[in-house]
Amino acid sequence: MAKGTGAVHIATQRRKYTGKDGVERVYESQLLRRSFREHGKVRNETLANLSALPPEAVAAVKAVLAGRSLVDPASVVTVARSLPHGHLAAAAVMAKKLGLPALLGPPSRHREIAMALILARTVAPASKLATISWWADTTLAGDLGVSEVGTDEVYAAMDWLVGRQGGIEKKLATRHLDPKVNPSRMAMFDLSSSWVTGRHCELAARGYSRDGKKGCEQIEYGLLTDPDGRPVAIRVLPGNTADPTAFTHAVTAVKDTFGLENMLMVGDRGMITSARITALKELGGIGWLTALRAPQIAALAADDGPLQMSLFDQQNFAEISHPDYPGERLVACRNPLLAVERARKRGELLTATETKLAPITAAAAAGRLRGADKIGLKVGKVLGTFKMAKHFDLTITDTSLTVARNTGRIDAEAALDGLYVLRTTATPGELDTPAVIGAYKNLARVERDFRSLKAIDLDLRPIHHRRENRVKAHVLICFLAAYLTWHLRSALAPLTFTDENPPQRREDPVAPATISAAAKAKTARRTTAEDLPVRSYQGLLTHLSTLTRNDLRYGDSGPVIATLAEPTPTQRRAFDLLGAPIPLTLT
Repeated sequence: MAKGTGAVHIATQRRKYTGKDGVERVYESQLLRRSFREHGKVRNETLANLSALPPEAVAAVKAVLAGRSLVDPASVVTVARSLPHGHLAAAAVMAKKLGLPALLGPPSRHREIAMALILARTVAPASKLATISWWADTTLAGDLGVSEVGTDEVYAAMDWLVGRQGGIEKKLATRHLDPKVNPSRMAMFDLSSSWVTGRHCELAARGYSRDGKKGCEQIEYGLLTDPDGRPVAIRVLPGNTADPTAFTHAVTAVKDTFGLENMLMVGDRGMITSARITALKELGGIGWLTALRAPQIAALAADDGPLQMSLFDQQNFAEISHPDYPGERLVACRNPLLAVERARKRGELLTATETKLAPITAAAAAGRLRGADKIGLKVGKVLGTFKMAKHFDLTITDTSLTVARNTGRIDAEAALDGLYVLRTTATPGELDTPAVIGAYKNLARVERDFRSLKAIDLDLRPIHHRRENRVKAHVLICFLAAYLTWHLRSALAPLTFTDENPPQRREDPVAPATISAAAKAKTARRTTAEDLPVRSYQGLLTHLSTLTRNDLRYGDSGPVIATLAEPTPTQRRAFDLLGAPIPLTLT
């Protein structure tokens, strides 16, 4: 055969060399060759060295030589649109698992819009106007049919939803507080607040701000949860509502609305006051677990009282009794670490107060500041800043200021550092002593819910609405998103820094909570047991959002087919934890 004819192909040659440094190196060449027969033998002729070409070009030459035709990819398939999908899909899967759509009510246009608002709040919280703009750029708009929804429809859906709040919460109470699923018959309640924008909100009032927004009008809302901190009900109240009044609303909901009897209400000392306990005794059917205030503890710690430091020689808690608390158990606790911290803080505040008062004393002595009224105004401002007036003896005249520490009061307060006393109607058969302490400490779970609601997950604040029912609807949407988020965080815990199995029963229930060895290892390695990266919960939602749904058009006028992007290992694992395949649509 003549040398000008024969099959042409690309041959890959690899050569290995070991350098003077002992490192083996591999060199690869792509050679364009022609094969032919000569005198009955197959021979090869190198026509060109293609090693300088990019891999894509070499692959294209190979395809042509193999007889395939190359076409412009755009003429075969076009990505018509690509929308974020994974984070919404995860929220939708969990919502279906919880039966959230059915919980809201029967199928309707209002329910679809309300469900869209809840899903949007769960993964990308924003104002209602911003949400309407945002969901058009995700798969949420098309799948739930809310592409053309305007503000009027959104407000109508909110009004519909808040009208169904009682039924929704009653179903949640049956699901999570009924004695069949909650044998401890325990419910936890706490109160928080959020500031309001504008000047015409019907619920806005000035009160104690838990957001540190002094001088701003606010609303308040009380959250009822099960012992695990799972949100069950929420009540929106005017911004100047006192804690005990809010607690009365919670008791009414538990006993009358939900029809639950013999429940044990857990709340802090500001929530369940002596007056509220008296009312609970008259009401009947509701127990309590709370803490005593400092004056009550001081009375128990008197020389002839039952609360003596010798109780804590062997362990940091002990049960005591007193005639002032008939039919109740008193659990005294001493936390040495808390005692050290309170002593440190008190010492710093005393020193700071003296430092601020020193210039006033000097100005009065030098005659630059005269008049008891003027001196008193400046002193009052300092004392109001550090809240240490009770620990100082002050003598103010028209020409002088004398400041001295009241060591008796300071020593009396220091003697109670680290001490707190719990009071409860729970019997030892219902809750032993460590369980009483643990139950009260579980109020931290409600605080965690508030952080999720207000800041890190759902951005409930600030309140932009004016009408009372719209404010309540906004808080209800955030509450339902918090319920969904609580379950998402729990299910996705193996992929986040969350401690999946925190120690439950500790030798010393008074000591600060600890994390498990597995959680410490996960945090140190920043990888899971499956060698996947560990993220924060919000970071995981962001990663899930990169799983897009792509509308692929085949040909110039061919069909458009929705196709998911290839999931990452983390995205696959997330949906494995949710117990569902990655859905193509949200419905």
